[in-house]
Amino acid sequence: MKPIGILYATREGQTKRIADYLGSILDARGYEIESRNVRHSASAIRPDQYGAVILAASVHIGKHEPEMVRFVKEHLLELNCMPAAFVSVSLSQAGVELPHATPEQRAESAAGVREVLDRFYRDTGWRPEIVKPVAGALLYTKYNFLVRFIMKWIARKAGGSTDTSRDHEYTDWAALDQFVEMFVKRLRAAELRRS
Repeated sequence: MKPIGILYATREGQTKRIADYLGSILDARGYEIESRNVRHSASAIRPDQYGAVILAASVHIGKHEPEMVRFVKEHLLELNCMPAAFVSVSLSQAGVELPHATPEQRAESAAGVREVLDRFYRDTGWRPEIVKPVAGALLYTKYNFLVRFIMKWIARKAGGSTDTSRDHEYTDWAALDQFVEMFVKRLRAAELRRS
């Protein structure tokens, strides 16, 4: 079987950490993995060089990374003809999962996640069979003053931490294990259909 491509687009690096984690789980299961940042090598990546792909993109200002949107639009036919999944990394999903968030905050965050995913589907024309919203991270120590101020305001509204003296990671790694389990089951089912 061809390798599984884990193709990602990120700004601060949390989505790369998530892509690396997904790759390590699949590698431990005996799959060959190739992980690539579409921001730096989109023109050199062809989905047909992979047996399956997981695409992962972070969300900023209500939109997925533009290079991932471009990549999906350019390779829509190939993506529709292969086992493929999409991981959407956002702070809105963190708002959905925060244990101390109010029901209203969770509902508002869930609506934000749906809105961002719907925009991605509209912008790309791609509706992957497997979609996993994943909570990202607040990397206050890496933001400039203006971004830190905006992110603190967003975090307060969603029920997240406003402590800007450190970073806050919200990614649920155990949920990613379950996502990989589901992806592998679908991959095996696809392999059986081809045999």
